[in-house]
Amino acid sequence: MSEILLSVRGLSTHFLTQGGVVRAVDDVSFDIRRGETFALLGESGCGKSMTSLSIMRLVPEPAGRIVAGEIHLDGQNLMDLPEAGMRRIRGNRIAMIFQEPMTSLNPVLTIGEQIAETVRQHRRLDGAAARGVVLDLLDAVGIPDPRQRYGEYPHQLSGGMKQRVMIAIALAGEPDLLIADEPTTALDVTIQAQVLALLGDLQKQTGMAVLLITHDLGVVAGMADSVAVMYAGQIIERAGKEAFFRDPRHPYSRKLFDSLPDVGKRGHQLAVIHGAVPSLAREFKGCRFAERCDEAWDLCHEQAPRWYDQEGGRQVRCHLLDPTLAARRPASHAAPRDGTGQAQPCREHGQAPLLEVENIKVHFPIRKGLLKRTVGHVYAVDGVNLSIARGRTVALVGESGCGKTTIGKAILQLIRPSAGSVRFEGDELTRLRGEALRRRRSDFQIIFQDPFSSMNPRMMIDEIIQEGMVALGIEKDAAARRSRVEELLDHVGLPREARHRYPHEFSGGQRQRICIARTLAVRPKLIVCDEPTSALDISVQAQILNLLKQLQNELGLSYLFITHNLSVVGYLADEVAVMYLGRVVEYGTVQEVLEQPRHPYTQALLSAIPVIDQTTRREVIRLEGDLPSPSSPPSGCHFHTRCPHAMPVCSQRYPQSTALSDTHRAHCFLYGDEE
Repeated sequence: MSEILLSVRGLSTHFLTQGGVVRAVDDVSFDIRRGETFALLGESGCGKSMTSLSIMRLVPEPAGRIVAGEIHLDGQNLMDLPEAGMRRIRGNRIAMIFQEPMTSLNPVLTIGEQIAETVRQHRRLDGAAARGVVLDLLDAVGIPDPRQRYGEYPHQLSGGMKQRVMIAIALAGEPDLLIADEPTTALDVTIQAQVLALLGDLQKQTGMAVLLITHDLGVVAGMADSVAVMYAGQIIERAGKEAFFRDPRHPYSRKLFDSLPDVGKRGHQLAVIHGAVPSLAREFKGCRFAERCDEAWDLCHEQAPRWYDQEGGRQVRCHLLDPTLAARRPASHAAPRDGTGQAQPCREHGQAPLLEVENIKVHFPIRKGLLKRTVGHVYAVDGVNLSIARGRTVALVGESGCGKTTIGKAILQLIRPSAGSVRFEGDELTRLRGEALRRRRSDFQIIFQDPFSSMNPRMMIDEIIQEGMVALGIEKDAAARRSRVEELLDHVGLPREARHRYPHEFSGGQRQRICIARTLAVRPKLIVCDEPTSALDISVQAQILNLLKQLQNELGLSYLFITHNLSVVGYLADEVAVMYLGRVVEYGTVQEVLEQPRHPYTQALLSAIPVIDQTTRREVIRLEGDLPSPSSPPSGCHFHTRCPHAMPVCSQRYPQSTALSDTHRAHCFLYGDEE
């Protein structure tokens, strides 16, 4: 039996559009060995997902079709099979986990029935036998109480649970190859760690190979055996994991590493890849990365590079690695390795608090019955204290559902707090109503997580940016507003002519820049940034983080940065508040919280972050179960049901705040008085 399970040779997939032929996948070749995890890495739009759909022969027709290439599974060319033959392959020999589990699951079928459908199709089992297999699969993927979950619907499960169901469906046919398309993108780091560990354990038990599609270098470092980097429809570098992370060779690969934020880069600007992925509807003459490459010279624009074999089976598609071209390469292009620059020194700002939040609570009533009587409450935010000084950034971190976004909206009075105090420059915002509150609106603004859904698709960018100025009466004169829009576009690095275009005409990173310009239009002092980079690629994330830091230095802005990405926190924030189930469990400076975490929940969060340093390996603290419901939080310390250090007192009462230093505190009986 051959060691190679899947062999892809010269695969090309094209789409016929009004703008011409889009070459989504262009002459792609790679091999996946039995039991291997092969990672396909790259930015959005580079062709990763379309490569996987082409392997499954699920390319959307009639616009798309595979125009060339061979796909061999165990020596059999899948391109020769009729559709009926491919149906026997899909879900059986090759299975796929899609990126978004909620849209992949049928909302009107129970999860048990959805898994049983695959069991009946590929194992020819039915009735009690099929049910037994489904229960075994639910147990294998770590879903508690499989018999109860069997009859539940997707909306009754958490994000992590839904992803586990997708894995169970994929495993139901006992596949030889599992294609995992961004399987952890929408998950918190703790749930991500659980899902990745589960995939690793199942792979060891079954011996299946995995094609892992991702843009997360940390996930690749923890999971992959081999790596292929994709750009503009082509693979540009192939290598073993250790060799790739030790010494990436292609300029694009190196830029991806330089773009990653971490606490060690706090004093520097992150490297950015200028521009965007080129349109795949154009004919390429030279290197596809040449227009964005700092090391490109004339030849790169005139001639496409071939593959160059390196030691250890590594292959790179780049003229820099051609020894015969060394004499032609300009001396100034001697493969620079670091694209970072020194950040502007932070302006000195007063340390008097701009914002002070004391014991803020947001409780949502649960109403039932014909008369809609209140039968309980959702304790979304349950007594939070924090303060933000002028020109400083406080990061709010924690799992989805812990109340981070609700706090941001309560501070801005978009949701009225149930109790507590919110003071902005000494004014108590919870007491302001009507015109008095409107007069303060320009001082605090919000950047939402999804830039596209937060903009009116029927309005041009000029109107979108002006909207806040018009509503709050910032600029009365139309000419002054237009001038302000042009100034703001310059500020966020967009061309002035962009104001005459619509949101759909921009990339994700450009849309986020437009949202930042809209926020700045009313000259705020505080900006709530609600996961502003979570949906962005590594290089685009670096651009936005550089911009936010630059604007803070120039304008003295304060940020409440809501995120679950602790690498971003290490780079951007000054202080960190860690939230769990509506309460802050640890608070301190970035150095204190990230380098010396004291609360068990913070320790678990930090241990779950994938690391790319192959010499650094830490034990992941696996939290059992999911976040409890905020409508019925556990008694005592809310975290005790998942805490590896729980003591009897933890279930009896909530711990008081314990000062660990002048700036560092935690709510935990491990450090406080247990009496």
